[in-house]
Amino acid sequence: MQLAVLVAAAFCLSGCLAGKYMSEFALKPANHGVEDIDRCRAKADSLQPGSTAWYDSLKAQGILKDTTITGYRDFKIHACYVPAADPANANGTAVVVHGYGDNHLVFLYLVRMYRDEFNYNVLFPDLQYFGYSEGDHAQMGWYDRFDMLKWIEVAHNIFQDDFMVLHGVSMGAATVMMTSGEPLPEYVRCFVEDCGYSSVVAQFNHNRRQSFWFIPPDVLQSASLVAKKRYGWGFWEASSADQVAKSTQPMLFIHGDADDFVPFKHLWTNYEAKTQGYKDYWVCPGAVHANSFAKDPVTYKAKVGEFLQNVKRFIAEGTYPNGDLPIKAVPKK
Repeated sequence: MQLAVLVAAAFCLSGCLAGKYMSEFALKPANHGVEDIDRCRAKADSLQPGSTAWYDSLKAQGILKDTTITGYRDFKIHACYVPAADPANANGTAVVVHGYGDNHLVFLYLVRMYRDEFNYNVLFPDLQYFGYSEGDHAQMGWYDRFDMLKWIEVAHNIFQDDFMVLHGVSMGAATVMMTSGEPLPEYVRCFVEDCGYSSVVAQFNHNRRQSFWFIPPDVLQSASLVAKKRYGWGFWEASSADQVAKSTQPMLFIHGDADDFVPFKHLWTNYEAKTQGYKDYWVCPGAVHANSFAKDPVTYKAKVGEFLQNVKRFIAEGTYPNGDLPIKAVPKK
């Protein structure tokens, strides 16, 4: 009997220790903060050459600016913002959200797309724990959604537009989807999510199978409990799909069919979860994770531009947010 108790206690202790390790590993990536800026500058140029030179030039001219506010849990959070190429005729405002282990610099290709080609004002923040923002862990979009509510208001106060789109990639896409389920101002008109996961627990379980196949899935329960105690949220509650199910505004879903980091099937989980309002999707053939733009920038821009124009048409016709285009069915699996 004593041996059984000792064995059970050993398993419990090892599970707790594994849970603590997994929580730290998942929520505190090594790549983060100010010391990671140079790596992200290089990554931005690898995704679209000349991006940081473009950024530096606009900043030197005083066109692209920084701002800092107090975010959720009282951490200081940072963002950059830049007016449309032709500010007097801006088509709206885009809020561009980066992914896990990145910062505001990485997806400059989207900032450039919206500003230089679509003539949108753009605000692009550093999520907590990344870039110039403070924070004690990666919030995986769940608590980031509360910071997004603040950034939405900041962007509106700066640019005074009545049309705003939120566009995120990877964890940024999850952040956008999680934000979509919250009560939002009327001027937040639509969302674009690119390769976002359907839930934190589904994503972490996939990562566990990829990198820690020898660790049983029960360890995620322990890791979630650690996160709940330390940060106030657990993995099972953080669901993009559940938040999307609450959203009525139009949403475009993008995913590469060769994505094995956030598995391609997450696209259909998220897409099917949205039962209210206009929705569309684009599958980029052969694109791996967060690679759809680099794989086919022409089609990427065309699909996003078409989606925005459809939403504007719905508004003009008075059919917003449901729209009048047929809903595309999910292909048979």
